[in-house]
Amino acid sequence: MMDGFVVDFAHNEQARLNALRNLNLLDTSPSENFDRLTRLASRLFNAPVSTISLTDQDRQWFKSKVGVDITEIPREQAPCSYAIEGNDVFVVSDLSADPRFIDSPLVNAGIRFYAGAPLFTKQGHGLGTLCVVDDKVRELDDADRQVLRDLAGMVMAQVELQNTIGRVDANTGLANQYALLEHLEELASREADEAISAFLLEIASQDQTGHGQRVLGASFTNALMQGAVAQLRSLVGNSATLYQVAPTRCVLLLSSNFGGDIPKLTSDILSLLELPIECNGIPVLPKPSLGRYSFTSGRVAPQDVLRRLFNALEDSIASDGEEIDYSARRDDEHARSFTLINDFKAALDNPEQLSLHYQPRIDLVSGACIGAEALLRWTHPVLGPIPPFDFIPAVEETALVRPLTEWVIRAAAMQAVAWEARGISLKVSLNISARNLDEHDFAQRALAIIRASYAKPSQLEFEFTESAVARNAARVVEQLNALRDAGIVIAIDDFGSGYSNLSYLQSLPASVLKIDRAFIRSLETSERDRTLVRSILSMGHDLHYRVVAEGIETQVTYDMLRLWGCNEAQGFFMSRPVRAHVLEEWLSAGRERSAG
Repeated sequence: MMDGFVVDFAHNEQARLNALRNLNLLDTSPSENFDRLTRLASRLFNAPVSTISLTDQDRQWFKSKVGVDITEIPREQAPCSYAIEGNDVFVVSDLSADPRFIDSPLVNAGIRFYAGAPLFTKQGHGLGTLCVVDDKVRELDDADRQVLRDLAGMVMAQVELQNTIGRVDANTGLANQYALLEHLEELASREADEAISAFLLEIASQDQTGHGQRVLGASFTNALMQGAVAQLRSLVGNSATLYQVAPTRCVLLLSSNFGGDIPKLTSDILSLLELPIECNGIPVLPKPSLGRYSFTSGRVAPQDVLRRLFNALEDSIASDGEEIDYSARRDDEHARSFTLINDFKAALDNPEQLSLHYQPRIDLVSGACIGAEALLRWTHPVLGPIPPFDFIPAVEETALVRPLTEWVIRAAAMQAVAWEARGISLKVSLNISARNLDEHDFAQRALAIIRASYAKPSQLEFEFTESAVARNAARVVEQLNALRDAGIVIAIDDFGSGYSNLSYLQSLPASVLKIDRAFIRSLETSERDRTLVRSILSMGHDLHYRVVAEGIETQVTYDMLRLWGCNEAQGFFMSRPVRAHVLEEWLSAGRERSAG
């Protein structure tokens, strides 16, 4: 019987502690909303000291206080610990005469009288008390007890209000990013110039979350996060505060007095989150990632703290966990990329900034130039020439990819018409983003632009990479069929560098295969690459593709590919990408034949 009582008490105490920590009040900054109530209590009871005291596992911590400098005392010596065990106001007229509190820090500080009204959640968990104390022995009548109860009710109303209106995640009970930003602002004013460390944790990747929801249902993410948060709480205890900033992401903010080993804590967190978490009765292995950022309170704006944490996490994911700390250098690169994207909007409307350069494609049988690949170039009005890899990948992640591709199609089509008018017959190829092929009306718009430019579809070749197929195979095939049927040549670019799934070759209406330059540049030194390229050539010809090798830089490579029966060659050995008029001069000089 006694054992059962002990187990039940331990269970209730753990539930009480969980409820307390879920409210995210412990070790938080002072709040005027709570300070008003302690000042009011002190005034109404004419008491020199009043506190809102929270009963933690081994301490009594003051969320708000009037007339006292200490922030916590040991739990076993605190009257508040006794107050939460009852259902009503707990009064001790003379602490120095009560054997339970003779050695209490309160008595040593000269305190004699104590009266505390317990703070209970709606579930009946005692969090702590609103209490008043005095250095004189006193009694409390019924009317005063009711006032103290009312004030305690007002404290709990404030707690519930603070934790329900836009500040707390309904599933985990964690404070959200708005509360995090507010806490960072408070730290900046209360603990300026203090060293602070923070972690951004991703409990599961988007792929794992999506798969889990398909298999285990919509509650998968909720169960996963609840389990992960419980594990994190057991590890960090009161040394850190947790905030949820995305469905599967949370921030762990270390207190300024954290004296532990941060690298060890990092390792412990990752090890803990790699343990199975039960989701709907099924043990699930999370795939956690972590980004880390240390900063000086008051020196970094709260929004920048959160942004830098996101940068650190994304860098960690990209490096497979090799780089977890925030990097100012990479942040500068991201900032530059963001600036360039903003400036690129204006560039689309400014004909002086954007241009196409053309790299010739050589027929390896005749040695003649039969086509040219159009490559975008951007000359920034302040920064000068911007390398394509500095802006094109970023633009492709935005809605600007649509007008960008339209601009390139229009410019390439107009150039093909201009060349034909001068007796130059070249097929112009251009790159199409996978994002473009996601657009249901892409083929329709592209053909309309070509017609408006008075070009023939057969003058153009559209190149797309293998990765474009994986995004939406049915839509990709539909778009490419429409383009092919209109007369546009379809080419698979960078073949061999993506999924290399040969099954899609059966359904795609492509007639050109471009071997990725990564296999071409090492042909002279790598037997493995030579074997791979010969295999691609054999397979491509058997499937009736015209095969193009790009990235040719030497005569030896050129001759090798010609000997193996490759159809076309493209690379610096013949010509770098140049403006249209320079390519015309190059053609007039007959340099394409000199390469053979």
